[in-house]
This record gives sequence, C-alpha cells and structure tokens, in this order.
Amino acid sequence: MKIILMAVAGLAGLLVAGCERESSPAVPEPAARPVHVETVVRKSIAATEDVVGTVRPKLSATIEAKLSGRIEHMLVVSGQTVTAGELLAELDAREIQSRYDQAAAAAQQADNDLKRFATLLEQKILSQSEFETAQAKSRMANAAEAEAKTMLGYTKIVASFDGVITRKLADVGDLALPGKILLQMENPASLRFEADLPEALIGNLKLGDQLPVHIAAITNEMAGTVAEISPAADANSRTYVVKLDLAGPTGLRSGQFGRVAVPVGEISAIRIPAAAVIQHGQMEMVFVTANGHAQLRLVKTGRRIGNDMEIVSGLNSGEQVVIEGSASLADGQPVTIQP
Repeated sequence: MKIILMAVAGLAGLLVAGCERESSPAVPEPAARPVHVETVVRKSIAATEDVVGTVRPKLSATIEAKLSGRIEHMLVVSGQTVTAGELLAELDAREIQSRYDQAAAAAQQADNDLKRFATLLEQKILSQSEFETAQAKSRMANAAEAEAKTMLGYTKIVASFDGVITRKLADVGDLALPGKILLQMENPASLRFEADLPEALIGNLKLGDQLPVHIAAITNEMAGTVAEISPAADANSRTYVVKLDLAGPTGLRSGQFGRVAVPVGEISAIRIPAAAVIQHGQMEMVFVTANGHAQLRLVKTGRRIGNDMEIVSGLNSGEQVVIEGSASLADGQPVTIQP
C-alpha cells in the first residue's frame, strides 16, 4: 500500500512540474495612453427654475379685406414666401370700378365748369359768389374721385412686410368681409421666445438680462435676451408674459416648444466639461486618474450649463478627471498626463 501511495505522489509531482514548464508567460502591462485632465473643483453656479414657453415671431399679421366683395383671385398658398407689397388676393372690383368711373367723370365735368366760370369771371359776366360755388363743387368732385380710387385699391390685397404665409383661411369664390381673416403671415427671420412666468419669479428678471433657452428640437442651448416684461399679471393664471429675443439659429421655427432657465439664487456644485461624460445606455461614467492609471467611475449628472455638465454625485473635489482621450481608455490602463 505504501508503495502505491509513493507512486501516486511521484506521478502528481511530475504532472505539476510539467504544468509549470508549459505555463504561458505573464501578460505585459498595456502601453500608457496620453490624456488631458482637469482638476475637479466645486463652483458656485446660479440656481434656476425651468419655465416652459414657445418660439414666436416678432412680426406677424392677420390679413383682412377692408371692404366686402367676392374673392376673384387667390395668389398664395400656405408656406409661400412673399415680399412687402406683393399681391396676395384680388376681390371682384366691377361695382367699385363703376363708382370710380362715375366719380372720375363728375370730377372732370366739375373741372371743366370751373375753367369756364373763371373765364366768365374775368369778363365780369359771372359774380364772385357763383365762381366760389363752382370751386367748391370741383373740390367735392375731386374728393369723391380720390375716395373711389382708394376704395378700388382696397380690392387688391397686398403683403405689408416680407414674410411667409402661415395659414390660408379663404379661397376663390369666398365672400370677403371687414373683420374676416383671409390669410395669416409672419416674418421667420426675427424670432423670440415667450414664456408665462409665475409671480414668484418675475421679480428676478429685468430688461436686458440674458437667460439660457433650450428648444426641444435644437441640440445646442442658446441665449435669450429679455426684451419685454408684462407689467400686469393675467387675471386667471396669475402669470406674467416675458419675451426674450433669440439670435435665430438654423432650424428654429415659430411654434416650437422650449424652456427658459430663470435664476432663483446660487448653489455650490461640481461642473466638468460635458465631453468628459461617457454614456452607456442608462449609465453615465467618467475616467479619473490615480497613481498613473485610469479608473472608470460611475457618476450622476444634473443640468447641462453651456459646454459644462453638473455632477450630482460620483466625483469629489481635488480628483483629476480625463477630459480628452477617454474614448480609447480602459479601466486600469496606464496613462500619461499631457500639459
């Protein structure tokens, strides 16, 4: 029995020695990656409250007819760009044209009578009072002609400024009436952001203040300048209308939804460049450096402020976070910090 045990022990020793001889060499440490870092510091930032609002044009108009008449030509459609003075629609002008022709004929007759009366006055055949009566009739006839000409001009509906037709509410054959909207237009080149602020926040604003505005359809945050503040609150909602001028970035359209950050005080928070935050599904991570190595750290972010991101948790003041070169890093990889 002892001989068998000794043989088994010897065989096990040979197997262990063979395994040691055939074991692979140690894996070398990966090469150090150059990175740029930034020391984490806690900064005082403005505490804000988001208020929803809408992008609206500075200049908009509803187009109506100044007189009654059947629409004979509708020359525009929704979305069409028009220039100031461009013809948009025409009304049936036959009745008004007849009135103008009558007024023009009466004015011409009155002018001819006045010339003849002037000659008779020089020849002492006509009295001064009769001549003055002829003058009054001439002025009245010319005024009637001018009025009829103006009314005839109202049958042509033109654009009052450069812009875009946003709605067409009438078409050929419809009856145009004073007060009945035919078209709506606006100027998309100059936009503003309008929001209803509660009375608790209105005291934090003044004309000329710049506030961050985020439009849902636009990636980048933009600055809005407070241009108008309503002096009176809405009786039902107890809110004040605030209008902010926007720079008009590409892709901004009237009617888009957005939010404006209204300052309410100051808070202390950690901010790092937004490019340093790595997004993996629902997880947010950053790389920090310690003892010459990169360490992957889970963080929780807050609001985005310009190009910076607020860090709610996961980082402490004094740590060094990788702000450039993190895309090619792995957890535990050696790094060299670049100036």
